[in-house]
Amino acid sequence: MPEAGDGRKEGKMGMITGQNPILYTDYPDPDVIRVGDTYYMVSTTMHFMPGGVILRSYDLIHWEHASYVYDVLEDTPGQRLADEKGVYGKGMWAATLRYHKDTFYVCFVANDTGKTYLYTAKDITGPWKKSYIEGFYHDSSLLFDDDGRVYITYGNREIYITELNEDLTAPKEGGLHRMAVKDMGDVILGYEGTHFYKINGKYYLFFIHWPRNGLRTEACFCADSLLGEFTGGDVLTSDLDGRHSGVAQGGIVDTPEGDWYSIMFQDHGAVGRIPVLVPVTWENDFPVFGENGVAPKEVSVKSTRPDYVYEPLWCDDDFVYTPEADGKITLKNPWQWNHIPENSLWSVTENPGTLRIRSGKLSKNLVHASNTLTQRTVGPKCGAEVTLCGRELKDGDFAGLCTLQGDYGFIALTKKAGQMYLAMGEKKPTEGYAGMGSVDTEPAKIVAKIPVSCDTVTLRADCDFSLGMDTAEFYFKEKTAGKDAEFAKLGDTHELFFRLDHFVGSRFGLFLFSTEEAGGVAEFSDFRHRTEEELQETFCADAAERKLSR
Repeated sequence: MPEAGDGRKEGKMGMITGQNPILYTDYPDPDVIRVGDTYYMVSTTMHFMPGGVILRSYDLIHWEHASYVYDVLEDTPGQRLADEKGVYGKGMWAATLRYHKDTFYVCFVANDTGKTYLYTAKDITGPWKKSYIEGFYHDSSLLFDDDGRVYITYGNREIYITELNEDLTAPKEGGLHRMAVKDMGDVILGYEGTHFYKINGKYYLFFIHWPRNGLRTEACFCADSLLGEFTGGDVLTSDLDGRHSGVAQGGIVDTPEGDWYSIMFQDHGAVGRIPVLVPVTWENDFPVFGENGVAPKEVSVKSTRPDYVYEPLWCDDDFVYTPEADGKITLKNPWQWNHIPENSLWSVTENPGTLRIRSGKLSKNLVHASNTLTQRTVGPKCGAEVTLCGRELKDGDFAGLCTLQGDYGFIALTKKAGQMYLAMGEKKPTEGYAGMGSVDTEPAKIVAKIPVSCDTVTLRADCDFSLGMDTAEFYFKEKTAGKDAEFAKLGDTHELFFRLDHFVGSRFGLFLFSTEEAGGVAEFSDFRHRTEEELQETFCADAAERKLSR
């Protein structure tokens, strides 16, 4: 069996039924293990800090935050967004998560540093110890074999297996090194995203690939020994929700009862690459994915803790925090900074109940701004609200709420010649960037701009990721408008796109950037994140309250 499942059964068992996708938000490149009655899943976080997110579940359908592997990966100018480029579309990719002899292992490469990282911890919550493996192992996967040897498998189109030395710092001198599988097909993307297992004495390699004129596809190859021939082929070519995008790239995991499942991802447009749960059965020691070759819309799993209440993967925030003993502030788990933050330029203690961001440099546009604080958007629809005080903004500053990816949109307070304005701005792909890791240097197009009479506003962004939509709309309400005032829309409906420049799903972001003079301050308070169901409940409650007040 894979190393993560030790066969223990804890808690009463209850059947849980869920809908695919199990998480309608951006958690790409999943790798899943089981330790006792608990499942853990690691996902790519690229340029966001803290990074290397690990989720926890007791039923494979519902998930909550368990840990980040690191606060800062490497203190480079790029990862600090201090080089006019950043590491968009780079950073940590496609980690492998393993549990072996009471130790958790997370291994991945960073495409900006060119290094392979190995983090270890005795507890999933850390502390995590960082080390390096000599070499660069694209989309790697670790295997701890029964005889004590350790292997790493990796590659694109050509998949290699390399034996590591005992301390996992480099290839073992004289150890196994071989090409196991080569994608010989006519493909847009060759085999990659490797997941490596030993099950009942046989070795299994799982990959994603993308045949030309086809869907992204999951493949599996099997061998009786590491020196033997790996044979196999495609195991799942399946669309879901009419997306014309295949479900692929992921590993497999067993339940305490011996059932098997795979968690893979599917591209869902601007909301990102989102996890899908697929049952796996076995015929003649080879995995069979899905139901009649299809990723099911509904899936059932036995829960090891059926009464467990999960913490949401998004959060509201009133920005009231108590410093830890060493003075450190740890924000709520769903928050991640866009690149490494400049800690001297943000605070939740200077004015309790607010997030204060101070600009420390001039920026060409939103994606060059330091200290943009983000949360994932959630499909099929979601929204965010925040109150913004701009009394300390300087001329040329923009501060507000955005939907962050390469094709971003925002609503912001801005100041010009002492007058405060509200502006809706956007970037569109027709304005010229798309390559992996490329960074836009042109200012956003200001679609709408109106003067406002006060320096405090409530901003709202509503996103629709339903099939064929991928849009954001921006609204505002001035503080002086009164309790019963309606939100007013500003600007056009903004189109969102998932592209390779940032390579991540759209996120809500709180931001400040200066174009004329550094040193301005924005204060954010009362942040609210709403899913589709919560949006409906909020709208109904607001309407009822207005009716009663009249």
